[in-house]
Amino acid sequence: MSGGLVVIKIGGSVLTGPHAYRRTADFIAGRLAADAGTRIVAVVSAENGVTDALLATAFDIAGTPDAATLDLLWSTGELRSVALLTLALQARGVNAAAVNVHQAGLVSTRDDGVPGHAEVRRLRILALLGERDVIMAPGFLARGAGDAVVSLGRGGSDLTAVLLAAGLEAARCELVKDVPGYFTADPKRDPAARPLASLSYEGALEMADAGCQLVQRQALQAAQELRVPLLISALAQKRGTIINAEQGR
Repeated sequence: MSGGLVVIKIGGSVLTGPHAYRRTADFIAGRLAADAGTRIVAVVSAENGVTDALLATAFDIAGTPDAATLDLLWSTGELRSVALLTLALQARGVNAAAVNVHQAGLVSTRDDGVPGHAEVRRLRILALLGERDVIMAPGFLARGAGDAVVSLGRGGSDLTAVLLAAGLEAARCELVKDVPGYFTADPKRDPAARPLASLSYEGALEMADAGCQLVQRQALQAAQELRVPLLISALAQKRGTIINAEQGR
């Protein structure tokens, strides 16, 4: 499975409306056309702002919402994105299928209330990959005890992608953001900021500790522990930032 499988995470900031879904579908379809035999698992986030809006509504309605019910509510944002992007791909003739949280095979192992601990049960998604070129999976979520839906913490779609890439033995794990990778400083504040072609896991974790939230810290830790190289880039950008054990700052 390792030769032709790529895990690509599509960030919510990329999905800003129908045009963005079509553009993202074109990007994925182009990847398939450019590399015959490639199969893709696309991990999809909720659209930018949707999770915060759902949280605000939950607090408005319930005051202090139940955590388990809140996880179920949050899942609607990811599932909406998954379904819409799958429809956009199918409209382009791509052999794509959407899966829900239970079909994706990510199972939470948390027993202490701390989100982010999960493992991959891969047989079901491997069977689906035998029939499809693209599988669209929700990020941020996993199956918990009693088949409940549980979240992996804010920014958890990055972690979903890393865990699936490791569990499926993917050739690459790409995190598609609204910026083309890491910079020496915040490019929105510092016009002299330079793009970084590479980073070590330690360097990326240091930047996370310094306040850079480009990639979820738990995802970076998991990538380091599982030795999953990452490519951080913007949509349709050929360059980005490579993160692995061999890169320097």
